[in-house]
Amino acid sequence: MAILTTHALKKHYGRIIAVDGVDMETVDGELLAVLGPSGSGKTTLMRLVAGLEEPSSGKLYIDGHPIMGVPPRKRNIAMVFQSYALYPNMTVRDNILFPLRARKIASDEQKRQLEWVTEILEIADLLDRRPTRLSGGQSQRVALARAMVRTPDLFLFDEPLSSLDAQIRSQARGELRELHDRTRITTLYVTHDQTEALGLADRIMVMEKGIVHQIGTPQQLYYDPADTFVAGFIGDPPMNLLQLENAIIGVRPEHFHLASEAPGKEIALELEIEVEHLEFLGAEWLIYGVVRRGLPQQHQQPRVIGRLRQAAMPTIGTRETHHFVVTKEDACFFDSNTGSRLSEAKVAIA
Repeated sequence: MAILTTHALKKHYGRIIAVDGVDMETVDGELLAVLGPSGSGKTTLMRLVAGLEEPSSGKLYIDGHPIMGVPPRKRNIAMVFQSYALYPNMTVRDNILFPLRARKIASDEQKRQLEWVTEILEIADLLDRRPTRLSGGQSQRVALARAMVRTPDLFLFDEPLSSLDAQIRSQARGELRELHDRTRITTLYVTHDQTEALGLADRIMVMEKGIVHQIGTPQQLYYDPADTFVAGFIGDPPMNLLQLENAIIGVRPEHFHLASEAPGKEIALELEIEVEHLEFLGAEWLIYGVVRRGLPQQHQQPRVIGRLRQAAMPTIGTRETHHFVVTKEDACFFDSNTGSRLSEAKVAIA
């Protein structure tokens, strides 16, 4: 286990700023997901940690020891790539043992490590196969096994599930989380998929254009976003962002309440919403609508998405206008100019 720390870490490619002053510190033994859209600097950050790229400026530490200039092979960091990068001419056994043989580890220790990792990942029956005879999920486990036998201080995962079929991705997420709970090896997990990040991580670091917007638990990012980017990026559907006179109000889809069913709490916003479309998702319905009244005149008709957590057909229908409210407890307020979270806002509602 290890603690990874970065201080003012930057990486420039000419005029392109890929990583722009990242400050972060992992917790020993945690799984920290690095989440963001394509081009946000996630993979560049991982490559800087691994030693595959040299920073333009800033510092990197593992357990308080600087690793700037330390070659990748001496950092004791294991990486698992999107492609898995298994050697096709080797058996599963030889693929797993390759890093140990390269380091000239004694054969008895190689055997012990092989038995340990194949038992954890349940792949003992695959040892004599070649990668071409493995499924996507099996290839993933072999790639994990090859990384684990090194007993690394730090795991780096770069979109390891993106090549798997959608139907087994959820199972693979569960297996990865179970593996992490067993080993407690500090893990940096790079992904653009918020479902993976929310389902896997102890904490999530949200990046965009090389900048860290927020680091926190999945619950903190969902209910307490630091700015409008995080608010709009986390959640499916994302948070509704509505312009008021002097602020932006953020409302999660499930926090629109029919006025007739509103909880007895202080109201932050009252809206008349015309329902355009209803979408059935099994245990819930999504309401797509247009705000007809309740916002400043110049921002009169934004579209919003609401969520009803019920399996039965809702009592509201398309082309109907209904009165919805948002409680102050459920509302988030942001600065209209910077997008930053406001601790308190004097909200002007027309």
